[in-house]
Amino acid sequence: MFLSRFRVNTARPGARRLLSSPQAMHAAVMSSFPHILPSDAPQPDAPRVLWRLDQRARAEVLLYVVSPDRPDLTHLVEQAGWPAVASPENPGWQTRPYAPLLDRLAAGDRWAFRLTANPVHTVRRKEGEPRKLTAHLTPVHQMGWLLDEERQKRLGFRVCEKPADRRLLPEGTTHRKRPHPGDRYELAIRDSRSLSFDKSRASGDRRDKPVTVVTVTFEGRLEVTDPDVLRRTLTRGIGRARAYGCGLLTLAPLTQQTS
Repeated sequence: MFLSRFRVNTARPGARRLLSSPQAMHAAVMSSFPHILPSDAPQPDAPRVLWRLDQRARAEVLLYVVSPDRPDLTHLVEQAGWPAVASPENPGWQTRPYAPLLDRLAAGDRWAFRLTANPVHTVRRKEGEPRKLTAHLTPVHQMGWLLDEERQKRLGFRVCEKPADRRLLPEGTTHRKRPHPGDRYELAIRDSRSLSFDKSRASGDRRDKPVTVVTVTFEGRLEVTDPDVLRRTLTRGIGRARAYGCGLLTLAPLTQQTS
């Protein structure tokens, strides 16, 4: 497994096109692996290509890619990077093996983390109607999605709780009737977006309804509960919309900023 980082040159037209369409970015990322054909579907229980965009400032956008094979991002450098300054020693992106981090995971260890996900649930609006997949839209429910005990068990970690002296209220809530998890847990929402884009078709003039994906970027601290399960989470992703930049969880030592 490999972890790659690519800085996007937001001043270039190609970069703006990629940043405006998760589908276009997904296609560009997958083109980094010559042996993967567009028609190839990821195997359910195998490591897959995951990606995420982190916008740290208005003109600083970083693309992270986790992949079973080392990628070749030359085409991204040409479209959305700084090709004039690229060289064999500095091709315009950084790739490093992921195994050293995966191998050092141990139960009880604590890490800073960042995750962009698509928190959804199913609802039935009327009796007798089939349940419909719906995005969580409020911070309380979005946090609740990640804090679900069964979900965390399946992912191999638990989000850490804040020490009592760092909570605003003794019970760790900000509302008596509706607890707010942001005061109890080491968890924050850094970004929430609703992305709407057209899904291109290989042939024909038929136009489907635009695809809408609600993405939420979480930051916080976690404790490893099952190292083997967490390794699978890090290499297979979390939740839905992984083709559209969701599901990639990254870890960093607590003494450093989340990567």
